Amino acid sequence: MKHIDKPSLPKWIREAYETLETEYTAGINELSRTDAEEMLLAEDENIEEEADAVYAIDRLLDRGWLYEVNDQLRKTE
Repeated sequence: MKHIDKPSLPKWIREAYETLETEYTAGINELSRTDAEEMLLAEDENIEEEADAVYAIDRLLDRGWLYEVNDQLRKTE
């Protein structure tokens, strides 16, 4: 569940979530962290370095937009 009581995430991180969300809506229930990072590097114009992808994923996990089980990222419903 997304946390509405916390300050909003920066726009570039919300856009990173939208990039990942396209994969989830294509019928995939989970992504490995490595696949998610590679996807963000390849498809998100705001993410130019691996460190940016890692940071975005970490913030999405911290805020509850994603959760992680056995190194697999899942979208929070």
